[in-house]
Amino acid sequence: MELTLYRDSEGFASLRAEWNGLLRRSPFDTIFLTWEWQSTWWQQLGMSRGPLFLLAARQDERLVGIIPLYRTGTPGNYTLQVVGCVEVSDYLDLLVESGQEDAVYGAFLNWLAGPDAPAWDCLELCNQPAASKTHLHVPSLAGQYGWAVEVAHEDVCPVVDLPDNWDAYLETLDKKQRHEIRRKLRRVEREAPDAEVRFVDGGDDLDAQVDLFIDLHRRSDMAKNEFMVPQMQAFFHAIARSAAESGWLQLSFMEIAGRPVAAYFCFDYQNQVLVYSSGYDPQLDPQLSFGWVLLSHVIQHAIGQGRARLDFLQGNEDYKYRFGGTDTLVYRTLIRRT
Repeated sequence: MELTLYRDSEGFASLRAEWNGLLRRSPFDTIFLTWEWQSTWWQQLGMSRGPLFLLAARQDERLVGIIPLYRTGTPGNYTLQVVGCVEVSDYLDLLVESGQEDAVYGAFLNWLAGPDAPAWDCLELCNQPAASKTHLHVPSLAGQYGWAVEVAHEDVCPVVDLPDNWDAYLETLDKKQRHEIRRKLRRVEREAPDAEVRFVDGGDDLDAQVDLFIDLHRRSDMAKNEFMVPQMQAFFHAIARSAAESGWLQLSFMEIAGRPVAAYFCFDYQNQVLVYSSGYDPQLDPQLSFGWVLLSHVIQHAIGQGRARLDFLQGNEDYKYRFGGTDTLVYRTLIRRT
């Protein structure tokens, strides 16, 4: 197996034509591992964190693996992390063609143990979905080098398998929650008759629409305001543009007389809607539950578009289960050089 190491952003450009094709052949195809996401994250958030080590694996000239890493820390405490780790990327992994796992992982670990690898003390592979083979195959292979390996349950991503109509979806919920959703929808119709829901997937005014979302996100609570620093705002603009160009973006707004009161930043990818982020105006009457009502419309829209699944992504917030979420597991694999 031939390994090629790229040390700067030109590596993303060199692999662009083959990257997403490899992702389609991997066990878990997610927007967070696409060329668009990985290259945007690196440009907007990663370059200031440490040097890039982008490793491509080829078998008989066929691309069978991409190991996108960057390094943080100081001598004696260097950590190699996957591009996208840890914040804002809900699923991450090493990109490996199905059936090539042992060959690619073996070549990668042999490279890590050899003289061509950068100095490192810990390899952190975060946000691995349950479908990933990494947390299953890598530990035993790494153990052959005498390295300490730890695989831990990191978080959950509640998901909802969607039926083909809204009433059938409501029937999957418990009676109390089904009644609550219907009650909230009726109340908004009755007390805010000028409320409208608007979906955005691109357009010339996309930056303005993202600004509307960012404003609602920051006003939602203090933690979200502190999260949405200028660098993160730039990332949201960049990933929105990239996702829109690929047909993956879904912004939604609830508006009262043209004034946005709630918003969801979602992705429509591979027959799934991924609920990525949200915002709302906290000064409005909480009894009207505009955020919940908008989420109900997002789910109705997904069903209407024939999507098979809604993914709430990482976090075990109560509302995700009230809307029918069922946990899928996310793992972290740590390898320490001893």
